[in-house]
Amino acid sequence: MHIPDGFVSVPVAGATSLLSLAGLLVASGRSQAAFGVRRAPILGLTTAFIFAAQMINFPVAGGTSGHLLGGTLAAIVLGSPWAGALCIATVLIIQAVLFADGGITALGANILNMAFVGVWVGWMLTQTLQRLFGGSKARLPLAAGIAAAVSVVVAALACALELVISGTASIAVLPAMTGVHILIGIGEGLITGGVLAYLAQARPDLLPGEQEEFRGWLVPVVSIVLVAGVLSLLASAWPDGLERVAEDLGFIQLGEEVRVNVPTPLADYGIEGLGMIGTSIAGLLGAAVCFIVAFGIAKVVRPKNA
Repeated sequence: MHIPDGFVSVPVAGATSLLSLAGLLVASGRSQAAFGVRRAPILGLTTAFIFAAQMINFPVAGGTSGHLLGGTLAAIVLGSPWAGALCIATVLIIQAVLFADGGITALGANILNMAFVGVWVGWMLTQTLQRLFGGSKARLPLAAGIAAAVSVVVAALACALELVISGTASIAVLPAMTGVHILIGIGEGLITGGVLAYLAQARPDLLPGEQEEFRGWLVPVVSIVLVAGVLSLLASAWPDGLERVAEDLGFIQLGEEVRVNVPTPLADYGIEGLGMIGTSIAGLLGAAVCFIVAFGIAKVVRPKNA
């Protein structure tokens, strides 16, 4: 769902950039309670994992693929939608700058859609469903999985509205984006619920509200390396939901006509001349950068007495 350069108008790009910047400033302040000494590594690990997981496009119907957005997962693991927003925004910024995944001019729109709309819809719906389920921790994976699926559709609708306001597409883009992202949302929900179910059983120290000390780095780091360096090689080559809709509705060429000339050393998640090895190296480098940046953010915004 990463919007490329050329898909949104200058006014929409400007407005969404201002909204996203304001949101990130607020999120930095509101996230302080989530970033004590124990939680700082978890922000880094969560950000790196979501970056790695987003490299894996899974096939859905009609020659279309999708990938994890991760907003609901990040908010639940970090225990705060504000922290989740910072996590997803970090991933999106690094993807745009280093990998040419999502346009530089559309970065504000992408952050608004995925780091705020997606995260907050997923968080609030999870809390609502948890109350309906009686507050049982055992039902958290189910609640979060349903919420994650819905959050993808709502984020896609926000993206579609930006395209309509920009004059890029007609109102027909709304049902088109909704339909394909319902299918992608199912994948999002299954992944989110599955990861949370695993963490609850095997690594509860990575979830908020637990009193256990952080058990160590080995399993999370190995998981990130496997996803970024190995499973990423199995990603579907089919176009994602937004690309498919753009092809079907005839505005895909706008992304080719408008390109911002910013050097992207690992464009398209690869290194020229290295083939699949280049993809693995790019994935590992991206995950490492995500961890370093997110860990640094946690150290900067954490409470002074943490």
